[in-house]
Amino acid sequence: MKIRVYQLVMAVFLISTIQITTFNKVSAASSNEIASYAVKFYGTPYQFGGTTPSGFDCSGYIRYVFNKLNISLPRTSEDQFKVGTSVSKEDLMPGDLVFFANTYKKGISHTGIYLGNNEFISAKSRGVLKANLKTDPYWAPKYAGAKRVASISKVAFDSLQSQSDEQMSEVFKDLPVEHPALGAIIALNEIGVIKGYEDSTFKPEKTITRGQAAAMINRELKLKASTEVTFTDVAPDHQYAADIAALNEAGILQGYSTGEFGIKDKLTRAHLAAIVDRAFDLQKQVDGTVPSAPNYNDVPTSHWASEAIHALKTLDQTTVFQTKNFNIGKEATRAEFSAAVYSAISGS
Repeated sequence: MKIRVYQLVMAVFLISTIQITTFNKVSAASSNEIASYAVKFYGTPYQFGGTTPSGFDCSGYIRYVFNKLNISLPRTSEDQFKVGTSVSKEDLMPGDLVFFANTYKKGISHTGIYLGNNEFISAKSRGVLKANLKTDPYWAPKYAGAKRVASISKVAFDSLQSQSDEQMSEVFKDLPVEHPALGAIIALNEIGVIKGYEDSTFKPEKTITRGQAAAMINRELKLKASTEVTFTDVAPDHQYAADIAALNEAGILQGYSTGEFGIKDKLTRAHLAAIVDRAFDLQKQVDGTVPSAPNYNDVPTSHWASEAIHALKTLDQTTVFQTKNFNIGKEATRAEFSAAVYSAISGS
């Protein structure tokens, strides 16, 4: 799942109080009990930031199951991978945690619970479902290891108090409560992917340049290039130079054949969809699923970005892209950028 999903959850709900922790050791569950309890939530819908049976995200589901069985786990997949005892694939037992890497970014990004017979269960963009470790075409190649954590004691946390939608909208004075990208903007602002202005505005309709897009996407991906930037319009000491070099090298956002990057060129909506697809594998996230969104009236299947555009609409968590027309050549706004990146991260 997401490498910093904890911060994203904090952003969505804008926690107004600090967690108060009390330690309460109790007996741990058996591995079979963990697997049996996990299966009870089969079919539960996916919800970004979800930590209850009304809707789970990846690590929220894992943590909920283990906490209910008196085992404490960290909130993110990356941190969950740091606890417990490593287990080889051949020695897996029901209840073991199985981990996957590079599902939408480099590193550990998804967690599941092993059920036996090469099956595991996890919260994916289509909900809590099972898959096969050895034969699933998407998950099998991304398997990264397993941990046994059934002996870890539970830590009980006090419930969190969240702010209302009205309080959320006060973070940026030009974002009304009803803005469809409000949650996405708040979440990405909290983890530092996109920022507001000194006058407490966000300017949601302001356009995005290629240079800005490279910098903001790399604040999440944290890629590093093996060589410095060589584009004629990007100075080596430019604030976005390292990000541009990294995304260019990764094939996510590349320069022009003229030797320029086009650092100040405005990003179109078609390019936004394509770049977010390359960065977070949107098409792989929807691969094999039943289409949940109709095609846009103005995006022919022959268009070079049609698959990325449709994947973005299918994964959209904000309703920003739930329209009849996509407006391919329209310049992308800061709100649309936020909605696209937020949906890409939360859908994996």
